[in-house]
Amino acid sequence: MSSIHEDISNRIVKFNGRLLKLVEGLVSTFSGKRIADQLVRSGPSIGANYEEAHGAQSRADFAHKLQIALKEARETRYWLCIVREADLAPGFEMEALIDEATQLRAILGKACATARGKAKPTLTVLPRSTMPQDKRTT
Repeated sequence: MSSIHEDISNRIVKFNGRLLKLVEGLVSTFSGKRIADQLVRSGPSIGANYEEAHGAQSRADFAHKLQIALKEARETRYWLCIVREADLAPGFEMEALIDEATQLRAILGKACATARGKAKPTLTVLPRSTMPQDKRTT
């Protein structure tokens, strides 16, 4: 297992640990219970699909499973934003959890684009002093 894969996998596991603690602390209302169910489905699915991607049988299968992990990350972030807006987890630090969901979404989005060969090239900007000078004479 590559170091990058391990790092991302560990982040997803830690994220889900925090997510499940949140779910246990959600208010016990009709909407709180329904949102808790959604979070329990979508959150852990991020990690399950990410791990499945790394056991994929082809590049297309790898990209497909990463895409599913990305969809689950988007859904999880959405539900977390609803929890924050409806104040269903009083006393819980929602911003940090939403921020981590946002970062995981970005990481998985970039991984999907790379896997599909559609990643935008990274532009390296050199400081002016190190840029080659045009040696043409006018």
